[in-house]
Amino acid sequence: MTSRDRASENPGNPGNCANVRAPSRRTVVRAAAAGAVLTAPLAAAVPAGAAGAAPAFLHGVASGDPLPDGVLLWTRVTPAPEAVPGSGRGPDTEVGWVVATDRALTDIVAKGSVTATAASDHTVKADVRGLAPATDYWFGFFAGPTDSPVARTRTAPAHDAAVRGLRFGVVSCANWEAGYFSPYRHLAARGDLDAWLHLGDYLYEYGTGEYGNRDTVVRQHAPAHEVLTLADYRIRHGQYKTDPDLQRLHAAAPVVAIWDDHEIADDTWSGGAGNHTEGAEGTWAARQAAAKQAYFEWMPVRPAIAGTTYRRLRFGRLADLSLLDLRSFRSQQAALGDGAVDDPDRTLTGRAQLDWLKSGLTSSDATWRLVGNPVMISPFAIGSLPASLLGPLAELLGLPKEGLALNTDQWDGYTDDRRELLAHLRTHAIRNTVFLTGDIHMAWANDVPHDAGTYPLSASAATEFVVTSVSSDNLDDILKVREGTVSAVAAPVIRTANRHVHWVDTDRHGYGVLDVTAERAQMDYYTVSDRADPDATSAWARSYRTRSGTRRVERVHTPV
Repeated sequence: MTSRDRASENPGNPGNCANVRAPSRRTVVRAAAAGAVLTAPLAAAVPAGAAGAAPAFLHGVASGDPLPDGVLLWTRVTPAPEAVPGSGRGPDTEVGWVVATDRALTDIVAKGSVTATAASDHTVKADVRGLAPATDYWFGFFAGPTDSPVARTRTAPAHDAAVRGLRFGVVSCANWEAGYFSPYRHLAARGDLDAWLHLGDYLYEYGTGEYGNRDTVVRQHAPAHEVLTLADYRIRHGQYKTDPDLQRLHAAAPVVAIWDDHEIADDTWSGGAGNHTEGAEGTWAARQAAAKQAYFEWMPVRPAIAGTTYRRLRFGRLADLSLLDLRSFRSQQAALGDGAVDDPDRTLTGRAQLDWLKSGLTSSDATWRLVGNPVMISPFAIGSLPASLLGPLAELLGLPKEGLALNTDQWDGYTDDRRELLAHLRTHAIRNTVFLTGDIHMAWANDVPHDAGTYPLSASAATEFVVTSVSSDNLDDILKVREGTVSAVAAPVIRTANRHVHWVDTDRHGYGVLDVTAERAQMDYYTVSDRADPDATSAWARSYRTRSGTRRVERVHTPV
């Protein structure tokens, strides 16, 4: 059957589908190969000549935010050689899309087209509806004679469905300059994910050599300077989307993403950022608007409330997933030692978002209430670490080097919001709340106590699984010592000072796999052998679970 024949079958959604062909079944090796070579630090994040056979799909394809009846599809087309990310150049180009029940794209159930323009950096999205719940689909794009790679996506279960299990990949903190994105490749190879969660720091805004382990730049950022303008952020997004491992994962399952700070600027708050100098780097309002615009252009994410990333997805009666934006509304991080961390007029979430979260947790009839949480909610005290470890840990967590046990960029810096949320869980007897967290480049398995000072004699309100970084520096990288060296010393001290912490690994890079059933939610932690090796291997490290109704974490000795 020819592509023209296929396009006339199973029209699915009729809207905007007139005269739209399905992609031919020519090989997509050319497009995939073009994407693979884009890891070079070129000014426009596109290699010289790569778009010579334009239009081309050099940045892969992706899907996200699965619903029971639909999913959001994304790609970026390069319609002409000059239409590189951030250039503002290139002609308007019609991009067709199809969704099918098979990889060959013969059984088409939905199709349509959208126009890629320079105004959106030639990125396009299709919010496809009318699909069946809990179903695997395949999709692709086409422009002119060129087909994109074909990718898999999956819809969420029906809202009232009795779901036996869910499985999510969980990642955060991927710094291009710090290493390769092998965790993405290993997650993509599993083939068993309902979706994957990116909990923030999908990219980094710093210039070359300006962040983390500055003398070890594995591959150079584009642009080489810190990103400030809309064009800068578009170029940086474009570069990250050329990573072959990231492209593989986007093509394997839908993503559910939220931002943390580095998508905008380090230590972002509502009125500025630690890594922003007003005046010398333009206005904060302009920079923040540029970063957010580029994010929504380049990510398969639906803008939610007031152009933020906080929103809620449901996966049958098994799980609700509330996704938090902890940068757009927060008060400025407190100065240490002035008591402002307890000020009820300061907020991490903003009043509207906190009320929204509390209401959703109360009204949910799902077995599990999952919360995508960019920064750690569990309280943290350093304890009596040796001076050789205290300084690097303080640097990583944003703590003062004299050892005051507080990280004001996390929920620890906004204790009134945390107190109100945990009191709400207690007052309404809300069970099975699990915070899924990134940000701090370490892996943790925590209970979330109402009163850390009296724990474990007092109650736990919830549990928290924190995943380590994909590539961003952790403690062994900062100290330039062998993996595991720091954890052997620091982990026992941290656990002694924080009795709600069941496990912490300060040293390794990797990812998590969250497996959810009615009886338990289990996080399997995996690590990769070497972030500087593009062919790094993956190994299971630890597993922890929380059983329904317990609000506590326990170790499991095998992965799911």
